[in-house]
Amino acid sequence: MNRQFVRLAVALVTSVVLTSGCKKPNGELPRPNLEGRKLRVLATTSMIADATREVGGDFVEVDCLMPPPTDPHKYTAGAADLERIRSADLVLYNGLHLEGKITDVMDARAKSSWTTAVAEDLPDLRSAEEGYEGTHDPHVWFEVRLWMKVVEKIRDTLADIDPAHAEQYRANATSYLGQLESLDREIRVKLAKVPESRRVLITAHDAFGYFGRAYGFEVRGLQGVSTATDTSTRDVQELADIIGTRKIRAIFGESSVPDNGILAVQQAVRSKYKGFQVKLAEDLLFSDALGEPGTTAGTYIGMVRHNVDALVRALGE
Repeated sequence: MNRQFVRLAVALVTSVVLTSGCKKPNGELPRPNLEGRKLRVLATTSMIADATREVGGDFVEVDCLMPPPTDPHKYTAGAADLERIRSADLVLYNGLHLEGKITDVMDARAKSSWTTAVAEDLPDLRSAEEGYEGTHDPHVWFEVRLWMKVVEKIRDTLADIDPAHAEQYRANATSYLGQLESLDREIRVKLAKVPESRRVLITAHDAFGYFGRAYGFEVRGLQGVSTATDTSTRDVQELADIIGTRKIRAIFGESSVPDNGILAVQQAVRSKYKGFQVKLAEDLLFSDALGEPGTTAGTYIGMVRHNVDALVRALGE
């Protein structure tokens, strides 16, 4: 998204929200009139949209701004997207610069309309690498217990904007948080099948740092935290040397990232380390987007299970 478009987008959203509703004198935002209709929530990513559906249940209508397999790092807003942002009762976005320049639009909207960055202000955020626009790694959904904090923030936001259904939101969240507790335990049991010496996860970009921290994996990505960063021949060769010298058996492509970079790494290993073949795992990992709706990985829990099962198949015994 170029700077001129960003300025126009911010101006458009700001002008519309300022004319459609202003803050109350005490600083609180006016709640929408929900008589005869559901709360309209726009979530930027499919992970946030899925969590909002779980918590909101029958009382929310959830739209996803960046459906699978959209890469949020490279997302560019169009006029129709800006209208969706404008017309939502509530916008939920990740924050931490995951959505790139669209963050400026969200900041403008937040001045007078319900807008929440669900991943900001979480405890124990990972620092991003030097050169990334934000200061923290935005991929918080890969640590299930940290994602539970996001679910709680969604719960509290829905209860605040729609207090008439606050108890239902809390009940739905309690049920879903229980499922996530079970998922976290399930992950640890499954990953116990991967010997510690093989717990090295190499992917197209550095999206799995929180996963590695939570579940005991060393993580290496060809690109940095953002897929918008450039890679060089040196980056490819350095990663190939790690793979070749340590005889790492498998590397992984990602569903929302072109595979040319990780394929270049595989070829570099073959060229430099004769007699050693690193396998490109058959299963793509889902990183910055869920799977298509209706598929196994089309929900957050299904996506996490898919990724863990793929790791066990490729790196386990």
